[in-house]
Amino acid sequence: MSQPKEYRKGPVTLRGRKVPTSTTDQRLLDNAGPGDWVHTDPWRVMRIQSEFVEGFGTLSELGPAVSVFGSARLGPDHPVYELSTAVGTALVEAGYAVITGGGPGTMEGANLGAVKAGGTSVGLGIELPFETGLNPHVNLGINFRYFFARKTMFVKYAQGFIVLPGGFGTLDELFEAVTLVQTGKVTHFPIVLMGTTFWGPMLDWLRATLVAEGTISEVDLGLLQLTDDPDEAVRIIREARR
Repeated sequence: MSQPKEYRKGPVTLRGRKVPTSTTDQRLLDNAGPGDWVHTDPWRVMRIQSEFVEGFGTLSELGPAVSVFGSARLGPDHPVYELSTAVGTALVEAGYAVITGGGPGTMEGANLGAVKAGGTSVGLGIELPFETGLNPHVNLGINFRYFFARKTMFVKYAQGFIVLPGGFGTLDELFEAVTLVQTGKVTHFPIVLMGTTFWGPMLDWLRATLVAEGTISEVDLGLLQLTDDPDEAVRIIREARR
């Protein structure tokens, strides 16, 4: 039987040497051969879909929540850990659930503060080579393979961000959130930086360089609020939501 000149596989059209010698069903039902198909891109799409479904299903009834970001390296002996615990407590007392990355350091501190105040403490973990698992103060946890699925949950189910001192991961989450607000992808989404000594120099650089060069505006810089007071951070978020 001669090979067809054109082969259609769902929305994909194949011609010439790209025409397969077997059908998708045939390959599915044939249990012989290597199992590397589970690592191919189409199968990854199913895994990605499952992460979104799991996240949406788990968090859809969470209620008002705020995502708290910060370093995994600043442990209980660091002043910022104590600050993160106070932030978690203040959020719960104001009626919010607390969402973190579920790791150690300031994430653990925020989850601890939420639990101490009797609130919902959410941890959205990520698969990493040095992953330590969710911290013990998470009472609702989801582990993700993909950063972008995890980031969607941080934004979709939060009414604002509180950003504590952190490293590259914290900066990534911060600037992605600012970009989403600046471009109108999310609206009425307050972003609060906790720690004037830590974040002040960065804001000074943004104003002296980016605003001065015209790559952002002063209005864009105003999307970031700076404070050292957990209660003030919560007030900023509540007023922005009104």
